[in-house]
Amino acid sequence: MSKVPPETAIPENLHLNPPKNDTFTVEQLSEYNGETANKPVYVAIKGTIFDVSSKRDSYGPGGSYHIFAGKDASKALGTTSLKPEDAVADISTLNDEQLKVLDQWFDFFEKRYNIVGRVV
Repeated sequence: MSKVPPETAIPENLHLNPPKNDTFTVEQLSEYNGETANKPVYVAIKGTIFDVSSKRDSYGPGGSYHIFAGKDASKALGTTSLKPEDAVADISTLNDEQLKVLDQWFDFFEKRYNIVGRVV
């Protein structure tokens, strides 16, 4: 995983829906981990849930970022870690540079994936 989000162009045909404000518990979010074929794949960052189903090959089972699926992966994104134990919401131990990286990942996701809710 790169230290900061890749500088890739946003597809011209990308159309994002208005953000939703549906609420999900941590347990409900875990059901959207890509393990069930007919369910979307969600990743949360700083409590905001993104639908990453369009990249199921990356976030679904066997994908390089599957450890983020169905979780708030804020700490892992801020620390650029692919360790399962880091795919948690708690960012209290992140330093200023890591918080900046986390914000960059949030911006990256916000420009590419629909926001479907928030973790409560």
